[in-house]
Amino acid sequence: MNLAHLAASVGYSTPPSWRILTKSGYFVGLSGAVGATVTYAAVVRPALRASENERGDVDALRRRTAGYLAWAGVVLLAAGYFQLAARLARSGKGMPFGDALAPARIWDFLRAPAAKGAWVAQGAIYLAQNAALILASATLIALFTPQARRHLNTLALTALPLALATSLVAAIPASAPKDADHVLDLLFGQVHVISGTVWIGGLVLLATLAGTRGRLGQNAGVLWADLWRRFSFVSLVCVGAVLASGLWMSWKHVGSIGQLWTTTYGFLLFIKIVLVLGMVTAGGVNQFWLMPRIAQARRADSTASLLHLTLRRFPKVVWAEVALGAAVLTVVPFLSGSARAEAGSPPPVTSSSIFAVGATLVLALAASLYITVRTSDALSRREIPATP
Repeated sequence: MNLAHLAASVGYSTPPSWRILTKSGYFVGLSGAVGATVTYAAVVRPALRASENERGDVDALRRRTAGYLAWAGVVLLAAGYFQLAARLARSGKGMPFGDALAPARIWDFLRAPAAKGAWVAQGAIYLAQNAALILASATLIALFTPQARRHLNTLALTALPLALATSLVAAIPASAPKDADHVLDLLFGQVHVISGTVWIGGLVLLATLAGTRGRLGQNAGVLWADLWRRFSFVSLVCVGAVLASGLWMSWKHVGSIGQLWTTTYGFLLFIKIVLVLGMVTAGGVNQFWLMPRIAQARRADSTASLLHLTLRRFPKVVWAEVALGAAVLTVVPFLSGSARAEAGSPPPVTSSSIFAVGATLVLALAASLYITVRTSDALSRREIPATP
């Protein structure tokens, strides 16, 4: 499909290049900070504390984690600044993006009075958001110093709520929500963003940590089996949240299945859906093929096989997921407008039947995730020949 021709025919407006780059960069920054801190708190930290591996293995992973988090703070700080300048450029004053980068102009934007009917100035919300962003970044950047790395747990767990606040505070509406739909839009939007950034950011963190395999001992496979097991649960929760929130958002913006290939917005959304399903498929390979073999190798106390599965086979699939996740973040900035608006479809109308259908789909999704876990456990108990 020729996207340029489709855009011209249905009135789709391609976002300017600075908008595409700043939005993608902002989500990369969030993925690095939110995804890494949540994954550290829920996966890496408890696995390292429970590990009986040699101290050198634990120290190597702690050093790599601290370095990753420090760079995540740098990326978040830079991405946050460019995103704030983009907000100023899009504020309706027709300001070029280059002019919006000036600190004085940004400061004036943040101090602008509240609009008529608003309960708080929009600039004040962005000021609070970026205050949280700066604090989160500064906390993570501190991990560049050897002294601060001794307090990795404290700094990472301090940065976690600040990184989450960076996204959550920005979603606070300056005016009272018009109706329940508006509240649900905000709620599902944040669920989608946070679960997506935790999923992608966690994958990148663990794939990066797996790069330490050359400095780990022969028994490191036991530690990494625990890391992958813990993250499998986190990723399943994220998948459920991404798909459930995505259902709501897709229904709001797409009026029919046909609009996925007859409108530019719909076609771009279709590409995003395919990429996300590709990530889910890769996760399924881990869940149904690799995790059972890791469990079997662990029971058999096969050190060489366990090390090969956890630090060579598993990271390859994870890097494939990371590549698909990066493609998703590339597509997201292009999702401007709505397929309904392009096709001239009426706006969506919520009703009890819509909520009933939505609840049924969410329950079906939850059941499928539960079946996934049970099936993976059942496969793990089978006698599967370990990979040599």
